[in-house]
Amino acid sequence: MDNILAFDFGGTHIKYGIVTYEGMILDKGYVPTPKSLEGLLDVIQNQLDIYADQAINGIAISSPGAVADNGIIHGSSAIPYLHGPNMKARIESVTGLTAHIENDANCVGLAEVWKGSAKDKNDVAVVVVGTGIGGALVKDGKIHKGSHLHGGEFGYIILNPNELGNGMNSFSEVASTYSIIKRVALAKGIDASALTGEGIFAQAEQGDPVCIQAISEFYRMLAIGLYNIQYIYDPELILIGGAISARTDLIPRLKEEMNQLITAIDVATIIPAMDTCYFHADANLIGAVYHYVQQNLL
Repeated sequence: MDNILAFDFGGTHIKYGIVTYEGMILDKGYVPTPKSLEGLLDVIQNQLDIYADQAINGIAISSPGAVADNGIIHGSSAIPYLHGPNMKARIESVTGLTAHIENDANCVGLAEVWKGSAKDKNDVAVVVVGTGIGGALVKDGKIHKGSHLHGGEFGYIILNPNELGNGMNSFSEVASTYSIIKRVALAKGIDASALTGEGIFAQAEQGDPVCIQAISEFYRMLAIGLYNIQYIYDPELILIGGAISARTDLIPRLKEEMNQLITAIDVATIIPAMDTCYFHADANLIGAVYHYVQQNLL
């Protein structure tokens, strides 16, 4: 049976895996992210050589940045050399195989629609919460990129218009996990580098009022952002990804905040259907393969 060699380009590591056309990962691993494009191409070719007996007939890639259909990755990321050259053409030239590339957050959305929490759903919004906020819009089972390749870039939404540019205005700035750290650092007058999200949640559970307040503000702002997404796009389901999605109290807290919003706004009647992503560390590999499969059907 033919397989696909999938890669997830990250700033620290390049993940790879042999994946079937049905989305089953047969083998996987990771290597440090190379410092140059030539080094990255070597990694791809090395994995092809290692898996030479696996009947690989294509390459699927999850990448940061705004990925155009022609294979050029616009924008910027922690891997600067990705932006500029036609990555699809370079990879196909080196390997002799068809390659398809998709944005990493979009890959998360595709994985969820294909085999995860949004299976059998047509219109879905995926919000990935980390040090910033990314996401994906799925329309009729396919990624909606928009005219400027910024569809699903929820992090840019302005939720607090006061003192624009002060670092606490956009969705990413006020509702990311890093926003919790910023709030606690400011309130306690300490350096943000001395704090971790896990540590703040632990301190909150022990009764620290500053940490409790910071987490409360985080949930409130995250709920407001999700409320806006619901009324802008009206998806069947909003999925939350990122490390925060592992918390069992995430959805109950968000539902509590959402109910308060709906109660306070007379014209609001729709309570978003919310859930966490099914896939975690493997989402990008699986989503990249689904994108590859979709492209081959065009």
